[in-house]
Formats: sequence, structure tokens, C-alpha cells
Amino acid sequence: MKRLEIKNITKKFGSTAALSNIDLLIEPGFIYGLLGRNGAGKTTLLNLVSNRLFPDQGEILVDGVSVLENDHVLSSIYCMAETNLFPENMKVSDAFKWTGEFYPSFEMDYARRLAGKFELDISKKIKSLSTGYASIFKFITALASNAEIILLDEPVLGMDANHRDLFYKELVANFSEHPRTFVISTHLIDEVADVLDEVIIIKDGCVLLSGSASDLVSRGYSVTGASDSVDLFIRNKRVLAVDSLGGMKTAYLLEDSAPDSVPADMVLARLDLQKLFIHLTNA
Repeated sequence: MKRLEIKNITKKFGSTAALSNIDLLIEPGFIYGLLGRNGAGKTTLLNLVSNRLFPDQGEILVDGVSVLENDHVLSSIYCMAETNLFPENMKVSDAFKWTGEFYPSFEMDYARRLAGKFELDISKKIKSLSTGYASIFKFITALASNAEIILLDEPVLGMDANHRDLFYKELVANFSEHPRTFVISTHLIDEVADVLDEVIIIKDGCVLLSGSASDLVSRGYSVTGASDSVDLFIRNKRVLAVDSLGGMKTAYLLEDSAPDSVPADMVLARLDLQKLFIHLTNA
């Protein structure tokens, strides 16, 4: 398994900085969630890693070797883009075959089995697929590539609830059988939270936070009570946001660890990953 290093990456489009001085170490054998609001820079980062864009500054390395115009290194990375990059008149089955030309470990039998599970007609042309089935086609291609680093950009776009559920099950099953590195960029945080090992949160082109998903969730909490009591409790603590209604107040906090209890006149609640993300990126 291969280690991905992103060192001091900056990318601008005209006068707009899409990414600024990004430093990340993505260790092999984990499922990462790449989270951020629209325009945060997630897709730009994935396109830089897969060499579809080139950085203005910095370097991206796989096991210490640059990805820049290096076909050997790039063959270990598969990036499922939000948009279709295959010729639209190509049949799904032919797209599978062509992918095998670039990824020698591509498993055609596995791709066909997954297509059967997801009820994807591989004799269809790509342009005839609905948004959901286009996502299914791209996801199957990514998994069957057997690349050591798989990047998934909005992988469940347009899928119905049943297919999204099957997507997560297949992702976990594939990862369990063949441990590798997955990086998933998605807005459906509630759905993906249970499969993530690590989380990277990007805001305005910068890394806001990165670390263990379980550790992050264990540190976030809220307290609700009378305004005076809450104000006293949160003094000198890291407060992400506060909601007030009448004489009551709810404060959302992120600290080294959440308390086991609070004063009797307040209510303690844990924050899930999505709520933490909202309050962190709104702050």
C-alpha cells in the first residue's frame, strides 16, 4: 500500500486562490472523508492529486515519488470524477475494457458482478445513463480498477436510497477484502460518517482540521440551559457557535474531550460528524 503526501500545495484560478499551502499526509489503509462546503477546494485537490490539474506551488508524492506527468505513479491512483470523462457514445462494457488498458489489475469479472448487483445495463451507451446510473458506472469502474489509492468525488450523486445503501456496503466489503486508501468527497456526511476512519475538513482553500473521525466526534458536544448558566460554563472553552431563544441558550463546543456530565441545570448532548462540520465551517 502506498502513502500519499501533499506538500505546500497552492492552486490559483486567475486571482482566486482555490487552495492555499495545503499540507496533508494520507496514510495507506484508511478511508478518508474529504469534507467542505461548495467551493472549498475539494474537487481541485482531487484533480491535482490525479494530475488533471497542475499546482502553482508545492508537490504531490506517492511513496516519495512525484505524480507530475508520471504514468507509473498515476497508475496507482484512480479518480472518480463528478463529471463523465469517457466518450459519451462509448458503451459501458467498452469503458470497462479501456480502463483495463490503463489499470492492468482491473477486474472485468468483478465489474460485471457489481453491474448485476446495481442493475446496470453494460450494453448501454454512457450518454443514455441517468445521473444515478452514471454514478454507479463510475463507482464500479473505480472499484474494479484495483488502484491502491481511489479518489471518489461525490460518488452517490443521483443514486436512490437503495443504491446508496448498496454503495456503502460494497465499499466496506471491497475495503475489507483488499485494504487500500479511499478518499471520499461528499456532502452527504450523515450517510458516510460510519465508514470513515479519518476526516479532512477544508474551508476557503485551507485545511481547517484533519484527524481521526472517532476522535473528532468524541470531542464535540453541546450544552443547553439558562443563558447565565451556559455563559458561565463555556467561559475559557472552545465555542464553535451559540443559539439563543428567550432566556435559554445552546452552545456548541469542541475540546480535547467532551465532559461526562454538566451541572444539573444544563443538558449535555453529543455532536455527530455532520453537526460538527456545520458549526466548524460556519464559524
